[in-house]
Amino acid sequence: MANPWTGEVALVIDGQQRVLKLTLGALAELEAELESGSLVELVQRFEGGAFSSRDVLALVVAGLRGGGADVTRAQLLRAEIAGGPLAAARAAAELLARAFMLPGET
Repeated sequence: MANPWTGEVALVIDGQQRVLKLTLGALAELEAELESGSLVELVQRFEGGAFSSRDVLALVVAGLRGGGADVTRAQLLRAEIAGGPLAAARAAAELLARAFMLPGET
């Protein structure tokens, strides 16, 4: 079960509920994966609705890795996500929001 107070987000992948979390290490991997721009620019893309499927995929992979799963981008490309791309995009946006939320914010 995901704990939103610690930045965790739940997503069902291949029929299994998984916990995603953006740790500092996961954020560093995310920056390297995106290869351009900053995390602030990524947040701005999500806030403005201008994110790409590549952004969503990179965020979900980073979140899975931050949540303790040893997954690769290639593995996630073949995975079935309950709710499809829209659920993945919602989870990615929630990950970003929770990673940069100050204590006490909702």
